[in-house]
Amino acid sequence: MTTGAQTPTYPARPRRSRLRTFLPLGIAAWLVLEIWLLTVVAGAVGGFRVFLLLLAGFLLGSVVIKRAGRRAFQNLNEALQRGGTPQSGGGNGLMMLGGLLLMLPGLISDALGLLLLVPPLQKALSGYAERTVERKLRTAGPGTLGDAFQQARMHRPDGKVVQGEVIRDQPPGDTPQDPRPPLTS
Repeated sequence: MTTGAQTPTYPARPRRSRLRTFLPLGIAAWLVLEIWLLTVVAGAVGGFRVFLLLLAGFLLGSVVIKRAGRRAFQNLNEALQRGGTPQSGGGNGLMMLGGLLLMLPGLISDALGLLLLVPPLQKALSGYAERTVERKLRTAGPGTLGDAFQQARMHRPDGKVVQGEVIRDQPPGDTPQDPRPPLTS
């Protein structure tokens, strides 16, 4: 009787989330709907007018993104000059998303992009997004992306850095090809 190596058993794979399952299908359906709507509108008003509409959406989106980026940079500069941290919110992220949606070719994305530029809707969406992210970070389990964000946000009480050098045990005669000098202060 021969005894061979046993096949290792692996833990069961975690179930795919609904987002990972349905997101590709949703994107494909959205693209088909955008193309269908463009052809219907082009048949009704003409292809050149639809082209001009898409070009105007692209130009408006680029202006919106530039303005939101400039405003975010100004907020960052002001916060750094005050010696504080930048304020969250302000709608710059949603403005940039709205500008990006305006730049994408399609009438549905243009409508969503224009909606994101409405200030009351921006405020409501940013509050909802902030609450959702905070809730997800609070319930983050070990080894998840949320856990990594929580660890990155932890503040060490003393803030000390321990300098050191890593020494690897190597068999005699086995020297590294590219020896590097130790770190110095």
